Amino acid sequence: MYKIIFMGTPHFSVPILEALAALEQVAIIAVVTQPDRKVGRKKIVTPPPVKQAAIELELPLFQPEKLSGSEEMKELLALKPDLIVTAAYGQYVPTKLLKAPTLKAINVHASLLPKYRGAAPIHSAIINGDKETGVTIMYMEKEMDAGNIIAQCSIPIARQDDVGTMFEKLSNLGRDCLIKILPSIFDQSNDSIPQNTEEVTYAPMIDSEQEKINWSKTASQIDNMVRGLRPFPGAHTILEGKRFKVWSVEPLEQKATENPGVIEEIRKDAIIVACGGNTLLALYEIQPSGKQRMKSLNYLTGAGSHLKRGIRFGE
Repeated sequence: MYKIIFMGTPHFSVPILEALAALEQVAIIAVVTQPDRKVGRKKIVTPPPVKQAAIELELPLFQPEKLSGSEEMKELLALKPDLIVTAAYGQYVPTKLLKAPTLKAINVHASLLPKYRGAAPIHSAIINGDKETGVTIMYMEKEMDAGNIIAQCSIPIARQDDVGTMFEKLSNLGRDCLIKILPSIFDQSNDSIPQNTEEVTYAPMIDSEQEKINWSKTASQIDNMVRGLRPFPGAHTILEGKRFKVWSVEPLEQKATENPGVIEEIRKDAIIVACGGNTLLALYEIQPSGKQRMKSLNYLTGAGSHLKRGIRFGE
């Protein structure tokens, strides 16, 4: 029986935890996740998905605010794990803990390393227009996402995919890839390989500046951005001095005649906006400041009925 400490936080991590818990040769001796956080406009304190899964599976649970130097850290070391498995934990794991297991510590990372090291690999793959992405099972080191690669599994990014759909697909892919390779980790027979440092790219947390639509980019690039920020944190522009979120768009084949950011046409169900490269983008789902997310059709027959050609989006 192999004693495993599992570390993860969001929905991405849950299928991986559940699959490990179902293995006969595995005992999950601890689940480590982030503390409960305030969520949404009403700031309701909400437990992370991994906590909910751990409770349902009746597994020992740890939620340190900061793992390094904590009492929880001492308790985890005292458990003497054979292996640590992390999947989107979202917090620095101290080197002392990484070195504690006899079989080391491994991570399920949602990119094809060395591409997209960091916290937002799924967002970055879609925003950059990649045709495929995947998961990497790797040994963990002190440096973020820099360990030797044990296995990789890839999957295409479809035209309709966004961060939400890819999170689910990659979570399931990571689960399957890990379970397949786990026997070679247990018997230490895997041929892990170092990452090519010349090919390293990074995907840090998305900041507020990256959420702003740059209308000088092409319609296809803005489409990638909108999908790469959906369902969180969301892409936005400015309309009449107020934030205006954009949730669903589609590049059009027609050529633009207006300058980037200017409304080219108002259709029954869409706002048509000129973009860079003389391209056009149809906005089908939007969210005006202070309002709920809605179809452009509903907005244009209500609060947005005054919109017309020539009005400009942006600062």
